[in-house]
Amino acid sequence: MKTVLGIETSCDETAAAVVREDGAILSNVVVSQLEDHRPFGGVVPEIAARSHLDHLSPVVGQAMREAGLDYADLDAVAATAGPGLIGGVIVGATAGKTIALGAELPFIAVNHLEAHALTARLASGDDSGDVCFPYLLLLVSGGHCQLLSVQGVGAYRLYGATLDDAIGEAFDKTAKLLGLGYPGGPAVEQAARNGDPCRFALPRPMVGRTDLNFSFAGLKTAVRQTVERETQGGSVSAQLAADLSAGFQAAAGDVLLDRCRRALGRFRSENPDAAPTLVVAGGVAANTHLRAVLETLCRSESARFAAPPLALCTDNGAMVAWAGLERLREGLIDDLGFKPRPRWPLDPEAVIKKGAGAHGV
Repeated sequence: MKTVLGIETSCDETAAAVVREDGAILSNVVVSQLEDHRPFGGVVPEIAARSHLDHLSPVVGQAMREAGLDYADLDAVAATAGPGLIGGVIVGATAGKTIALGAELPFIAVNHLEAHALTARLASGDDSGDVCFPYLLLLVSGGHCQLLSVQGVGAYRLYGATLDDAIGEAFDKTAKLLGLGYPGGPAVEQAARNGDPCRFALPRPMVGRTDLNFSFAGLKTAVRQTVERETQGGSVSAQLAADLSAGFQAAAGDVLLDRCRRALGRFRSENPDAAPTLVVAGGVAANTHLRAVLETLCRSESARFAAPPLALCTDNGAMVAWAGLERLREGLIDDLGFKPRPRWPLDPEAVIKKGAGAHGV
């Protein structure tokens, strides 16, 4: 049974994990950089890269010790090789190549987005562990918001993407406007629990459109305008922050619901013999309200809902190791000369649209 070491350094988590082909996660070590970036309200690329340099070697060592294995017991080494903050990507990819070379193991360059896309197939004791191809994927994170048809490993068709802000970025910016701190996603979700989602009439951008793209800049702007109107330059009260958080989260949920309902229709028409499954992945997939909205949608549409366990939604080494295993089964091995990529779309044939998240970067 094959076993792979996975390394993840694309943003602000330094992570390594050892995963077996049967889905057993033998170790999964993550060192967060939240405290390093909190004073800046976002990820600073130079700080992130230096932190990866400082922490990656001990993180990999800990992952191997917890797994109880030597490098000779592995079948391959997988490392995120893009997309992401290029300094961090270089650190992780170089480490993965070095280990692979020294241990005489195959090296697998993993697309960070594909790692998220395949995590729901990781048999981890969760109900979503038997997801089969093809399926519809909603990829939602701080840098990405895309709908894709997943036909197989390395085979993706882009249905739609954000034309401006990714949904996770919109959560972070909303949190900053409301004085909720960083990271914004969990802060907004927590504040929303005490808020009235109906107090303010916030827009639902793109709802009703026949295409499958997203836009969150207008929603974020509406939050800013409401804050300015309600505070007149003063501080944001706890109740105002709670109500706007609830309203923002409800609006975001309505947008995802509309886009996914339309995407399920297209997926069904293109895959008439497949039982439709909607997989949601990425850091924002940890938001319990949004998960509940999409689960309800799937019940109403007679589709299956699947998502990774909450602990595997945010960046981690297990998802990279699993993607490495999936690619290893297909014989997709990479040369040690593989160059890390700051941009790496899952669907290279997709038409490039305006916006950072529109082409899988």
